[in-house]
Amino acid sequence: MNFSQIASIFGLLGIQPPPRLVLLEAQALRLAHVPPTPPDCATLLTGIDSAELAEQVRTVLLAVYPREHVVLSVADGRRREETVGEWNSASDCLYVPPLAEGMSFEAFQEIVAHLRAPDGCPWDREQTHATLRKHLIGEAYELLDVMDRDDKDGMREEFGDLLLQIMLNAQIANEAGDFNVNAVVKGIYDKIIRRHPHVFSEVEVDGVHGVLQNWEKLKEQERGKKKDGKGLLDGVPLSLPALNQAQEYQDRAARVGFDWPEIEGVLEKIREEIREVQEASEPDHVAEEIGDLMFALVNLARWKKVDAESALRGTNLKFRTRFAHIEAGAKAQGRNLSDLSLDEMEALWQEAKRA
Repeated sequence: MNFSQIASIFGLLGIQPPPRLVLLEAQALRLAHVPPTPPDCATLLTGIDSAELAEQVRTVLLAVYPREHVVLSVADGRRREETVGEWNSASDCLYVPPLAEGMSFEAFQEIVAHLRAPDGCPWDREQTHATLRKHLIGEAYELLDVMDRDDKDGMREEFGDLLLQIMLNAQIANEAGDFNVNAVVKGIYDKIIRRHPHVFSEVEVDGVHGVLQNWEKLKEQERGKKKDGKGLLDGVPLSLPALNQAQEYQDRAARVGFDWPEIEGVLEKIREEIREVQEASEPDHVAEEIGDLMFALVNLARWKKVDAESALRGTNLKFRTRFAHIEAGAKAQGRNLSDLSLDEMEALWQEAKRA
């Protein structure tokens, strides 16, 4: 399609061509799940030659654009103005106006690069991978906190804060000539395809267990090709919280067959570890046996398909909430918390449980 044809289309649409435009054949969306175009850039789709294709295009657009987003179409020389939610007919072309500025990955990449530019922010310019480490960890834990509370607005904000940390580190690497964010995206894109042959090729697997087993085989092959001497568990970060680390170790070992054949073996191991804790006397020995018991309990969580870290965080939150009720009860009586007897504390605790 040449410039005069595009100008003719916009003449039928009754609007001026935008300064930024993506021209796309509608057939490109036939197998898509999300639009392959930045949403803060105008898009012109052509060749929507059937109601079936129109419905697929609409489904893909709705993955990003609000139902009430107004679009313009031309069919048989006639212009129509509808919302994305309303439009579903064969058309010569469909014009999708841009969403608000800053709603694309490219726009975010640009603004982070601007922060690091000579005319950017002094604080951002002086950051390194090392100085950003604590911020990356902090943002990850803030995200976990809002996820635990099922705070949707908080999740949206904290996902953005975490993405900023990733983009800043990628920009620093780009300036050093190491890699850029596009290489980061390409790397994980290729890895997903490579590790999901049951989705992107002809490999067949039996349910989730089969997926995980095949996943571990593929990673084992990758480790063999690298020839760096790393084993199955070496990919688990040492900086992970201990419960996460224990469950990941056990998950990986189980995928290659190192696991109890039945859950009764796990339960008996817990009973054995409890006996050993009771029998231990030296402080170091007690600590070791308690560690073994906790490791066995994590294994039980894995067998029950429970994330041990999330389970304990949930219990911590529950304890904090109930203990706050005890504090509030003491305050309501005009007393210090330490003035309450254990029975009085227990009564307030039970009251909190009922609430």
